Amino acid sequence: MQILTASASISSPAPPSAHLLRLSRPPPFPHLRRRCSPPKPLALTRRPTFPLASRPSLLFTPRAHGGNGHGHHHHHHDHHHHHHGHDHHHHHGHGHHGVDVHGGGGGAVVMRVARAIGWADVADALREHLQVCCISLGLLLIAAACPHVALLNSVGRLPAALIAIAFPLVGVSSALDALVNIADGRINIHVLMALAAFASIFMGNALEGGLLLAMFNLAHIAEEYFTSKSMFDVRELKENHPEFALLLEKSGEESVQFSNLSYTKVPVHDLEVGSHILVRAGEAVPVDGEVYQGSSTVTIEHLTGETKPLERTVGDAIPGGARNLEGMMIVKVTKSWEDSTLNRIVQLTEEGQLIKPKLQRWLDEFGEYYSRVVVVLSLAVALLGPLLFKWPLFGNSVCRGSIYRGLGLMVAASPCALAVAPLAYATAISSLASKGILLKGGHVLDALSACQSIAFDKTGTLTTGKLTCKAIEPIHGHLGVTNGHSDSCCTPNCESEALAVAAAMEKGTTHPIGRAVLDHSVGKELPAVAVESFECLPGRGVAATLSGVKARNNENELSEASIGSVDYISSLYRSNGESEQIKQAVRSSAYGPEFVQAALSVDKKVTLFHFEDEPRSGVCEVISTLREKAKLRIMMLTGDHESSAQRVAKAVCIDEVHFSLKPEEKLNKVKAVSREGGTSL
Repeated sequence: MQILTASASISSPAPPSAHLLRLSRPPPFPHLRRRCSPPKPLALTRRPTFPLASRPSLLFTPRAHGGNGHGHHHHHHDHHHHHHGHDHHHHHGHGHHGVDVHGGGGGAVVMRVARAIGWADVADALREHLQVCCISLGLLLIAAACPHVALLNSVGRLPAALIAIAFPLVGVSSALDALVNIADGRINIHVLMALAAFASIFMGNALEGGLLLAMFNLAHIAEEYFTSKSMFDVRELKENHPEFALLLEKSGEESVQFSNLSYTKVPVHDLEVGSHILVRAGEAVPVDGEVYQGSSTVTIEHLTGETKPLERTVGDAIPGGARNLEGMMIVKVTKSWEDSTLNRIVQLTEEGQLIKPKLQRWLDEFGEYYSRVVVVLSLAVALLGPLLFKWPLFGNSVCRGSIYRGLGLMVAASPCALAVAPLAYATAISSLASKGILLKGGHVLDALSACQSIAFDKTGTLTTGKLTCKAIEPIHGHLGVTNGHSDSCCTPNCESEALAVAAAMEKGTTHPIGRAVLDHSVGKELPAVAVESFECLPGRGVAATLSGVKARNNENELSEASIGSVDYISSLYRSNGESEQIKQAVRSSAYGPEFVQAALSVDKKVTLFHFEDEPRSGVCEVISTLREKAKLRIMMLTGDHESSAQRVAKAVCIDEVHFSLKPEEKLNKVKAVSREGGTSL
């Protein structure tokens, strides 16, 4: 049974997704540790540029000693925690700035000599550098064109001079790499490619050998570029996570209280289960825990893709990585950093990046044997040819010698296509990432061929992940709604005034619903409303005193207003069963329960705001294509209630819907479908 997971998000990272992305390939020269300055996190909606000056290079420096025993240059690394301290930005190593040659074998001896004579420094400057590679390729192409261009052909030894300049630009580092590997007894495809290129010099075909090395290096550069574009997911998760937590101190058996807070800033990986931490507005919860004191609204959008904020009060569980939108909470730690939700996501993502595609695993294994066989056969031709076939050892223009024939065999057998095969996976993953589809690795592409079912998450995948206001509905206290008393009469356009009041109260908010209200008010002619006083009530809503509300008989009189969840607004009405009347009005709303709802109370009048997460454009066409052409079983899995799920499913042309599912229930559903009918995505 295989289970593939993927999610798409353009407006926000789904890490989830995913995010995952990295295609891992074994280092062609294991004795080297590559240096690669990590690219800045890229938004999926933005096509990144290729910074030519920031190409990865090698530093052939001795292993550092002392306190920096691993040769880490800390100013280039983000150490987010104790065992994930390195962002793995390169498929050849760990992004370290030094070269580690382990043991005392032949490779170590070669490296010491190379450092002593400066060869290593030159190789470091030239290794897979885009500008250098392009210059070399350009010179070689000019040399190839010389015999065919009269002006260039008239310059005597110009082709030879161009080749003499271009070949070392790509050959110096390749020669050192191959020599170190051979000295250590490692023969692989990369060594074979280097040997074939240098063999071409002795065969009188240096131009072809130079082109081979230049194209080989360009393939590596392109592969890294495409894979690095797909690496923002893990980095963004790490960057959104705090490195430190505010650990509350307590003496003896005293319980932690807001009234007497004393805290110490400690690394998140030092937090112990049972300790208490302070999480302020705008901060992320560092580890899994439960709310010990306080209440607030949090978002876990970057963890699950769900844009709807969650209300958290005393006793509620809260995952590590959740962002506190408002208020202040004391959280009791229930899991250590190693077991917390965010760290597990990062671990699974990085482990997924290390899983190589089936084809690549086969190529790695085959390439080792193939390269050794080719080298042995080439040596056999060169050494046994004079004995078996009476060939001259060196030969001449009339009869080629056995050495020439052996070199020819090595060049002809050079596996160019095998060496650049991983580039196909890298470009495919990058192309999908640019479209908002995040994969855990190239092995997902292999498994897609056997995929028979696709289960889509709703929020952020089939939908945009951004709330929009769809309707404003007076439900209580308005003229013609509940009673006709003069003190509850409405202005001619009470919906506009409700929007004006809500927009005034939500200015400067970071809450998704508040942003949706402000977006809905843009470009509309609304009455002028001013906020005189303001109070944020974490986990409930916002209360304010307003001026300019025209519903009152005396326009100069201030109005009291509150906006927040339906439960919070209904709790403000305690007389004559009004609270139950408001809840009943919400249940019987003309728009049904399928939308996200928020209520506004102004001077005993309640207005209901309806929000929805709109389906992405073109989704229906994609779903239809998958169903009709690929013959796939399509379903939608969501944690939303039935009415909301059915509305979105209808809009995106999905017939099979599973709603009100918790995250673990979604996983169990995918497993069940996989058992029934093969691989599921």
